[in-house]
Formats: sequence, C-alpha cells, structure tokens
Amino acid sequence: MAAEKLETVIAGNYVEMEIETEEQYTKNSKNKLSKYLWHGGSVYDAWFSCASNQVAQVLLTLPYSFSQLGMASGIIFQLFYGLLGSWTAYLISVLYVEYRTRKEREKVDFRNHVIQWFEVLDGLLGKHWRNIGLFFNCTFLLFGSVIQLIACASNIYYINDNLDKRAWTYIFGACCATTVFIPSFHNYRIWSFLGLLMTTYTAWYLTIASFTHGQVQAVKHSGPTKMVLYFTGATNILYTFGGHAVTVEIMHAMWKPQKFKLIYLMATLYVLTLTLPSASAFITFGFACTPLYFVWEKLIGMHETKSLIKRALARLIVVIPIWFLAIIFPFFGPINSTVGSLLVSFTVYIIPALAHIITFAPATARENAVERPPSFIGGWAGMYSMNCFVVMWVLVVGFGFGGWASMLNFIQQVNSFGLFTKCYQCPHKA
Repeated sequence: MAAEKLETVIAGNYVEMEIETEEQYTKNSKNKLSKYLWHGGSVYDAWFSCASNQVAQVLLTLPYSFSQLGMASGIIFQLFYGLLGSWTAYLISVLYVEYRTRKEREKVDFRNHVIQWFEVLDGLLGKHWRNIGLFFNCTFLLFGSVIQLIACASNIYYINDNLDKRAWTYIFGACCATTVFIPSFHNYRIWSFLGLLMTTYTAWYLTIASFTHGQVQAVKHSGPTKMVLYFTGATNILYTFGGHAVTVEIMHAMWKPQKFKLIYLMATLYVLTLTLPSASAFITFGFACTPLYFVWEKLIGMHETKSLIKRALARLIVVIPIWFLAIIFPFFGPINSTVGSLLVSFTVYIIPALAHIITFAPATARENAVERPPSFIGGWAGMYSMNCFVVMWVLVVGFGFGGWASMLNFIQQVNSFGLFTKCYQCPHKA
C-alpha cells in the first residue's frame, strides 16, 4: 500500500526531464551566461513572471477604479479577488500536474512541446471542454495583448505628447512584434525581472508623489455615484487578479512545476504592496501574446520546429490583428472591465473551478489524485464548497453585474469618441 501511494505521488518523469534540460545549459561559460540572463525555470522566475504579469497592465487604472468604488470597497475587492485569484491559480496547477502525470504514465514526452490550458482540459475532460477553454483563453489573451499596446501608447503619451496616442500605438506595435523571437516562457527571465522592477518603481513613485504633493484643491471624494461605475470598477479589479490565464505555460517552463502551488499567492501578496498604496494615496505584451503564438504554431504544425526564424515569421501573423484592434478601440479602461467581465470571469475563475469539480467527481479519481486537497480547507468537501462559491459569485457579480456595467460603459465610449480615434481622452492643446 505504501509503495502504491509513493508511485502515485512521484509518477511521471518531468522533474528528471527538466533537470536534464537544465544541466545542458551549464556545460560551458557561454551557456552559463545564457542560463542566468535568458534560460530560466526556477521558482523565482515563475514568481517574477506571475507578479509582473499580474498587475502591470492595470496599475495606472486602479486609482480610478478606487474612485468608482470608494476607498473601503476598493480595498475589500482587492483583497477578496486577490484570494479568489490565488485559489483558482492553485486549481489550475493541480489540474496541470494531474494531466501531465497521467500522460507521462502513458510514455508521452513533452521535451519539445509546451503544454497549454486547453490541452489540460482536453486530456482530463474531453474535446468539448477543450473547445470552450480554447475560445475563452485565446480571446482573452488576444484582447489582453491589445490592452498592452493601448496602455503603452497611452502612458508614453503623457511623457511625450509630440505624437498622438495612435502614432505611439504604431510605434509600440512594431516594438512588441519583436516578442516573436522569444521562444517560450523559459526565456523571459531578464524581462520579467525588469518588468517587476519597473512596476515596483512606478507604484512607489506614484505613492510617494501623492503624499509629497498632496491633493488638488477642492477635490471631492464622492465614492460610488452610479451602479454602472461601481461594477465597472469592481470588474477592473477582478481583471487585475486574473493574470493566471498563462499559469500553465509558466508552470511548464519551470524545472520543478510541482513547486508552483504557493507562487501565485506569494506574487499576489507582493502585488498588494504595490497596488494598495498607489491606488490609495510594462513588457507584459509578451506574456499575453506568447500562448497565442503557441496555439498558432500547433495549428499550422510548426510548434516543434527548431528554426527560430521560421517560428518568428509564422508568429507575425498573430501580431497584426492585435495591432489593428488596438488602433480601432483605444479605450484602455473600458476594455479592461469588458474583458474582465466577459472573458476573465470564465477563463480564470469559472472554468478552472468547474473543471476541478468534474475531474474529481468520480470516487476513483479522488482516490488516485496526484495531489489531494489540504486538510485545513476540509478535504474534498471543503474544496467542492469553495469551488461552488467561486462559480456562483463570479457568474453573478463578475459576469452578470460586471458585464452589464462594462458593456454600457464601453458603448458610451464608442459613441463619444468613435472608432480609430486619433487621441482618446487627450487634453486640448491651447
């Protein structure tokens, strides 16, 4: 019995496989330099990736979300969705390990293949779940990439307004297209580190500046004035902590993916030290777009091609529509809340919770589970109760009320500014 239990826990050869791959990068000094700057797979790399991806795209909109929600609601929603996001990231990691272990018991080799969320759903629950996961995940990542371009153009405009926001979108679209040369999440070590460093600097710069300069005279803190604005702000925060649409890809890039369990929670706690102070008083394009590159490569049969140039040329097809959509809809905040309510709610909250419930519904699946629920949540009964709560809450509050408010707000922006607007919400120059 003990031997059978041990076999269940350590089944699968992915730990040894990843260690073998890691050792290939330490044979000479050139590869050692590459390993330190380029080829990362440690728990620290995963933490950098999770933290920098989680908040960079919405850091500058959170103060506005707080103004829509009011201070008390803003803090409560950040803490609440931070915990909720950490929970569903944990569920995704459990399902990933379950899927990969089952497949490697069948002698499937993943050396030249990046596992993605829709494949986990396919392997555990079948093609219908795969198609649902593929639709929501790809659509979310598509618009997540669009948001990155809009955010870059909007932020740089306030630094240099010699060019309008649309012109900056053209420029940053060309810059972001260079991500086609980054093979996988293994190779984001230096970029994720710099991204988190810059995000930390920005957050604390805003906080210190707000305390140093004080508030504008006659400013009013009215808090929530309309139901639409309240749920729009709440959905923006739901989107903030929904960055784990790329959880599976980040786990797959780790040397020891079974250590991922607490990484997302640790990243969330760190992010709260950035968002709460800055809301109270940018590189992530690649994170959002790289999973789309993988899906496209698999569709056209180029995912296992070793030629970086061929893969890069194929990936450019993914960048072009993202670039185009960013020019059509330059509405940064409204797109955040719309994507959060209609896509993030399902992609990173509802689907993982439902998938976990159904995967482990049979008694045999629970008995042979690679990872069992922690005892402090009440075992399987406690986990099922938590998953049901997540599904109901996000379905009603996130998708229902949030979708209603976000769509109204988005339509209003389109009616006010039109499509292909040259400079959305830009101040009139004298």
